[in-house]
Amino acid sequence: MTTPPPPHWPPPPDRQAYGEPPLNGFALASLLVGLVCMPPLGIVFGIVALVQIARKGERGRPLAIAGLAVSLVTSLLLVLAVDRAAGSLFDRLDALSPYESVAGELTDIEDMRAGDCFNVPGGDLLDEDPLLYRIACTEVHEGEVTASTRLDRAGALPGGEELKKAATDACWRAQDAYAMDTWALPGYAEMFWFAPARDSWGGGARRLLCVIGTAEREHRGSLRRDAGMLKPEQVAFLRAMNEVDLALGQWPEEELDEALPAYREWARAVDRALDAEVRVLQEAADRPELAGPARAQLDEVEAARRDWQKAGEAVRPADFQDAWDRAAAALRVDTEKALRGAYGLATTVPEWLADQPRGAGPAAEA
Repeated sequence: MTTPPPPHWPPPPDRQAYGEPPLNGFALASLLVGLVCMPPLGIVFGIVALVQIARKGERGRPLAIAGLAVSLVTSLLLVLAVDRAAGSLFDRLDALSPYESVAGELTDIEDMRAGDCFNVPGGDLLDEDPLLYRIACTEVHEGEVTASTRLDRAGALPGGEELKKAATDACWRAQDAYAMDTWALPGYAEMFWFAPARDSWGGGARRLLCVIGTAEREHRGSLRRDAGMLKPEQVAFLRAMNEVDLALGQWPEEELDEALPAYREWARAVDRALDAEVRVLQEAADRPELAGPARAQLDEVEAARRDWQKAGEAVRPADFQDAWDRAAAALRVDTEKALRGAYGLATTVPEWLADQPRGAGPAAEA
């Protein structure tokens, strides 16, 4: 009797002979679609790939897992972006609905130019991103554009101190050029400016809009009175006076005890502005119709200059303050009022000047 041979099991198939299992197409598609096209579809492809790989023994499991993960993350980011955009749109629509009766034509800030008048919803000129409704200046309006310029400086970023300072300085100068006779402005007129919001800055918005705001009263008519609307001698006088007022209003933000060198530099800047006023007054003193008031103003300005020069050389804060007080007291409002009348300009003393000497600064208010 013979013993049958033991069962012989065939060797495992040679992988090299038959080749590697195929790569699952859904695994690759999941990653590609998740990255560049439709992330939700990438999720579906990733799940299908994992199921097929487990059933058919195909390759691509790591690729399918990566595609699924990428698609999930990208889908989440997409949902958040859409939600934010929709929220912003609905907020904008909600903001529009209560103000459907705003007079004027809704106009993009990029299309506003000097001389344009406009209204804003609720008369809110403090809104950082206002809706502007352009309207004829002969109609009731809440703002008038004095300048429209582009901000191309690299450091002028929204919300930054550099932008605020640059915009404030530029808009005061724009207002003084647009409405040169500052005493002729109504007491409720204020300077405002609108700069691009942070979310629109990245999209290329760079428009700075300088504005005279009149929202506190029902105002009609343009406040424009620039060089083209005045006599040459009026223009020369007002330019000098406005430069002095700008210089006087730019004292350092720090306390005098903490920043004496900065205050000395400011005093020198005021003296330079007053020197330009002196030259205008000297010419005016030779005109019979201006001679008396011009000479009176000239005497006061020269006295003020002597004290501003002392302030520019002060070695102690107390010495600077004393010189500052004397310089401010030297310039009397009544003298300037008489001179402005001789020039044929407004003689109503503004509230900001009626309460304190010209150039007194915050020290006089304390």
